[in-house]
Amino acid sequence: MKHTGRAFWIDSPGRGGIRDVTLSAPGEGEVLVRTLFSGVSRGTETLVFRGGVPVSQHTAMRAPFQEGDFPGPVKYGYLSVGVVEEGPAALEGRTVFCLYPHQTRYVVPATAVTPVPDTVPAERAVLAGTVETAVNALWDAAPLVGDRIAVVGGGMVGCSVAALLARFPGVRVQLVDADPSRAKIAEALGVGFATPEDADGDRDLVVHASATEQGLARSLELLTAEGTVLELSWYGDRQVSLPLGEAFHSRRLVIRSSQVGTVSPARPNRTYADRLAVALDLLADPALDALITGESAFEELPDVLPRLVSGEVPALCHRVRYDESD
Repeated sequence: MKHTGRAFWIDSPGRGGIRDVTLSAPGEGEVLVRTLFSGVSRGTETLVFRGGVPVSQHTAMRAPFQEGDFPGPVKYGYLSVGVVEEGPAALEGRTVFCLYPHQTRYVVPATAVTPVPDTVPAERAVLAGTVETAVNALWDAAPLVGDRIAVVGGGMVGCSVAALLARFPGVRVQLVDADPSRAKIAEALGVGFATPEDADGDRDLVVHASATEQGLARSLELLTAEGTVLELSWYGDRQVSLPLGEAFHSRRLVIRSSQVGTVSPARPNRTYADRLAVALDLLADPALDALITGESAFEELPDVLPRLVSGEVPALCHRVRYDESD
């Protein structure tokens, strides 16, 4: 069995490369995974690629199997789908999801991989980490039947939240984004769409995921009295100003943060594994394929990531495919 691999590293902010890796044979309780696909989470990973993680957040932002340190050299990523080539009999040959960086093969504890349900194609399973973020957000937000909801920011996380909200009975959800082309994705997900200036107001809940202060300010404007903005954006090293004067206090508005690093306290009896399993089950819905907006080969990552950062390659989730011979 092949015990070598290749990994993508960010050598320094804005520059990456591929390195050879020698793997140890999997020991007891470990698995050797050959990667089929990985996903680039455009928001977080492009921030890491450009060196935008604040020093104060270096520890909090570490990925589970990260090597190196911010701003670089660092091996970063967390959306990997592969096949178990060696390991416990119950897992050998299974397609699994793992929070691992972009690497052709890797060895991890068997407890670090989650089998992908037979109803979910491996190509779609790269979305598991982002859908897990959306699950956690909705556990935090606790939407009610009949709520009027806006999701501001049609990126990977925002679209995942909107897709799950579309399943809630009686909920009216509108995806709000400055890019009119997001309307096609909203249609595929089964939700309404509006640009910020045309968005419906009097929302009971607004989920904000645009990572802009303009988007957060507009989210507050869209709320009904005593409504809540659930803040999912990660701003990295940027400062954000908010209009907390005017009617913010008289309307008793709420801004609440949500972050996938901890399981929502609203679900005290759920574990990280439970949450990921829920996300993978939800990925049986083919409508979520709309979130994968591009694909390239693993060898192209050093050239593709700078283009994702610059916006030359527009993307929600950019999928990376791996050659079977790797």
